[in-house]
Amino acid sequence: MAKKVLSGNMKTNLITVLIASSLLMIACVEEPIKSTSNNTVPPKEVYNITPPNFSGDSAYQFIAEQVAFGPRVPNTEAHKQAAIYLEEKLTSYGARVIVQEAIVEAYNGTKLNIKNIIGSYNLENTNRVLLMAHWDSRPFADQAASDRDKAISGANDGGSGVGVLLEIARQFQLKNPSVGVDIALFDAEDYGQPSGTSNPKPKTWCLGSQYWAKTPHRPNYTAKYGILLDMVGAANAVFTQEAISMYYAPQIVDKVWNVAAKLGYTNYFPFMQTAHVGEDDHLYVNRIAKIPSIDIIQYDATTGAFAPHWHTHDDNMNIIDKNTLKAVGQVVLATIYNE
Repeated sequence: MAKKVLSGNMKTNLITVLIASSLLMIACVEEPIKSTSNNTVPPKEVYNITPPNFSGDSAYQFIAEQVAFGPRVPNTEAHKQAAIYLEEKLTSYGARVIVQEAIVEAYNGTKLNIKNIIGSYNLENTNRVLLMAHWDSRPFADQAASDRDKAISGANDGGSGVGVLLEIARQFQLKNPSVGVDIALFDAEDYGQPSGTSNPKPKTWCLGSQYWAKTPHRPNYTAKYGILLDMVGAANAVFTQEAISMYYAPQIVDKVWNVAAKLGYTNYFPFMQTAHVGEDDHLYVNRIAKIPSIDIIQYDATTGAFAPHWHTHDDNMNIIDKNTLKAVGQVVLATIYNE
């Protein structure tokens, strides 16, 4: 996923920039982002509709199939073949698929040929929910001890969110949800400027979602809310209520975490607010597309960082856990089917 920030100072600087730029660009007063909290909140709602049974095995296989192409870096053959695979998978599960092609410029001037892949269900329904993940992988391992110039597999960072959404799509084909749902697989999320480089540039991450937010796949597209999945497949992952989500869409955080509590997944979804994750796709969906969106993303509140495998060559199938995939997928399915 994007995860652009590890150190406390770097995270503080980024969120300061984000808030400051928001104040300059929009004519309204924004409140500061909340600080870390360990509040434990009981579920507020009772969910009565039983969702389909999400398969962690199936999601795992979808991740393995993505990783098998090789690093999914824009402008590579692996990227091209993975795009075909994703379009075909969504189509096979009954989605109406639009592939949004564009050329965007990376931090270093490289022109990237990208594809945002969007699969839609119940197109006639104006009551819609947006589910998101990024499908590209990092072109270099800038957090690794060696081979930092080589691309990573991105099993968790990229692959896991897509794997969960493909399994959700498979379940939609078996049991149609009552609401309209759009599954957006964004490209070029992880082509941001390497950590530690001089003269950091803004907005070098999330290039696909930035493009989509400005130019949606359908004119005047909107959704009731959005859920982004990023790094959702590692063993013993914890998904905190990160501050960008709480700032733009606290009611959706509440909804999803209450569903998790109802399903018995508070070990994965604690009622804990944390500073922020850095720049991720939901930021631009919130800021530009004006769709209240949240990020389900692994984060270690004790270290203020992501998992040790983040942006290293250890982000491979060895760290993917079917139980984590099951927890995230079941929570998202329950949220959708109880709309």
